[in-house]
Amino acid sequence: MIAPPEGDELLVVVGPTATGKTELAISLCEALGGEVIGADSVQVYRGFDVGSGKPSAGELARAPHHLLDIVEPLDAIDAARWAELADASIDAVRARGRVPIVCGGTFLWIKALVSGLAPMPLPTPTSAPATRPWSRAGARRPARAPGRGRRGGGGARGAQRHGRVSRALEVFELTGRTQSELFREHGFGGSRHRPRFLGVQRTREELDARIAARATAWLDGGWIDEVRALCARLRRGAGHVLGRLPPGTRSSARRAARRRAARRGRARHARLRAPAADLAA
Repeated sequence: MIAPPEGDELLVVVGPTATGKTELAISLCEALGGEVIGADSVQVYRGFDVGSGKPSAGELARAPHHLLDIVEPLDAIDAARWAELADASIDAVRARGRVPIVCGGTFLWIKALVSGLAPMPLPTPTSAPATRPWSRAGARRPARAPGRGRRGGGGARGAQRHGRVSRALEVFELTGRTQSELFREHGFGGSRHRPRFLGVQRTREELDARIAARATAWLDGGWIDEVRALCARLRRGAGHVLGRLPPGTRSSARRAARRRAARRGRARHARLRAPAADLAA
């Protein structure tokens, strides 16, 4: 039995994908009179239901959930904005005399909530990357950020890298310091909340089996149709997303991707700078 929070202690359920975070959080809500504060960077979007593993209607009936379906697919939300919304939800839950229980696998957002983020300058009209010659040309040639040796690439990954490089150059121009210096100086050493981290312990074999079962259930539950509907809604061709995977390989490819995500999640969870998580079998 997990003890109730003491004073302003905040219960935070974390861990890799498919470990059973939602079930643990709901069980805690039922035992402690709590409400779930979602910490998932995909579940915040409307329409991303099956493929994000949003709680089912039955799970929602067992415990109130907050910060699900709060933005449209093309709306922007980042860790800082989510932390503000989570703070408001936590305060509202406590004001009702109930226990807020944060639950999710987006580790940066949880760090932002409990420790805050490194202060970064806001863009200005003269520093905005779109106004810079290096930014306009960045997508066409490799670029180097201050203090970084990695070169940009092509395609979607190159575009993402170009955005990061543009922002890194902008921060350097505004502050005279690199992003990595600012990150190291902050070190997630702040204290916005007093967390107690909780999780579910699984062996790798258990986790792989749960990921396989989840991917199969999602595919059987209309995941492909959901993606097609989202693509149509966003006026993009669904064939670009789905056409490259023959039907017989979609499930195995997705299971492999989620296993890779779970491995990354285990590593990130182990690096959380917080008291050791209580583990529920």
